[in-house]
Amino acid sequence: MAEPTVMAEPTVMAVFAEVLLDPERPAPPGLVVRPGADPRRRLAVYRNNVAAGLVGALRVGFPVTERIVGETFFRAMAQAFAAGHKPASPLMFEYGSGFPAFVADFPPAESVPYLGGVARIEAARLQAWHAAEAPVLGLPELAERLGGGAGDAILAVRVEPHPAARLVASRHPVAAIWAAHQVPGAPRFDGPWQAEAVLVTRPADEVRLRSLDVAGGAFAAALLAGASVAEAGALALEEDAGFDAGSALVALVDAGAIGKLKGARV
Repeated sequence: MAEPTVMAEPTVMAVFAEVLLDPERPAPPGLVVRPGADPRRRLAVYRNNVAAGLVGALRVGFPVTERIVGETFFRAMAQAFAAGHKPASPLMFEYGSGFPAFVADFPPAESVPYLGGVARIEAARLQAWHAAEAPVLGLPELAERLGGGAGDAILAVRVEPHPAARLVASRHPVAAIWAAHQVPGAPRFDGPWQAEAVLVTRPADEVRLRSLDVAGGAFAAALLAGASVAEAGALALEEDAGFDAGSALVALVDAGAIGKLKGARV
């Protein structure tokens, strides 16, 4: 007969960590304070420090998002996010992966409809910087693997994205807006208002952004998701009848978005 499973009691530190992130919970049993001190007030100090740390992590990760709405508004928005989102990892750079979606649905920010898209760019940049190391496919290797660039060979190609590659698509010109707010006091974006996709890559250990139009974004999204060049090109042609899938593939390789080719002739 199997031995019954004995569930270990959570440690005082584990309970303390949970209580820190839930202001509705009372101080845990076993919490030691100096004589005459109120454990609730002491616990509140720690809770405030934790909240300040989470908000600080978001300020570091989303500086342009903060610059657009201002420090006071951003802090309130970050506090609202932190109140309902506990860290899932001890690595603080991973905190805030859900922040862009929160920003996009944050009612007080509805007058800034592109804010969530800008936050997605910043999250993608952070993820790209910390992504795994891997070789980047270069243009000479692309030409060699495709055996001189025969049309059928190109159309059959599928790719393995580089681990750092990210794609952000938006109804708004978020890359241009992000670029226009790189320094405090920068003028607001006043260029053409159109949909835009943003390719984020990290060739040569440098995070880079490349703006794509709707057709280019559709092609990149499909190709990086596993479609062949022909399949991705067909989707792009629905957006732009003059789309050139071969040139778009070369542009993705040049940007450092592709790690390997699959289905190409060796």
